[in-house]
Amino acid sequence: MTTPTAPATSGTDRFLASELAGEASFLIARARSRGSSIANERLAPLGLRVRSYSVLSLACSGLRPTQRELAEFLSLDPSQIVALVDSLEKEGLVQRIPDPTDRRSKLIESSAAGTALYARARALTGESEDISLAGLDAGEKAEFLRLLNKAAFPVR
Repeated sequence: MTTPTAPATSGTDRFLASELAGEASFLIARARSRGSSIANERLAPLGLRVRSYSVLSLACSGLRPTQRELAEFLSLDPSQIVALVDSLEKEGLVQRIPDPTDRRSKLIESSAAGTALYARARALTGESEDISLAGLDAGEKAEFLRLLNKAAFPVR
């Protein structure tokens, strides 16, 4: 005699009750992976990915970051930043200019083409954010972003 079993649920649903599904590090990593995948898909037609978009965004910000500052802020290895800036520079989207306060350092600035591409990319990342956070209402989204910012930058 066999006993009835519960109907199977989707692959993801059956793990929602696991301890892992309640751990912040896992949830942050999963949200990041999901969000990056969606954004990379949207940015692909522009020849960008989340990392190159991030560098371009900061280059367009008017903050004139150095490569070292980009590496620190984006939590990337400096060699990764060099490769990203090299690629964007080759495409004519950013330029390295001498830092007037430190001859050994270069500031990263957007070109006119970079600024125009960034405007298009920003609209696409806005769409990808809407998709990624579709389960949140406007108030929850604002609170989530506030808390995420607080977690990402705990000491100010």
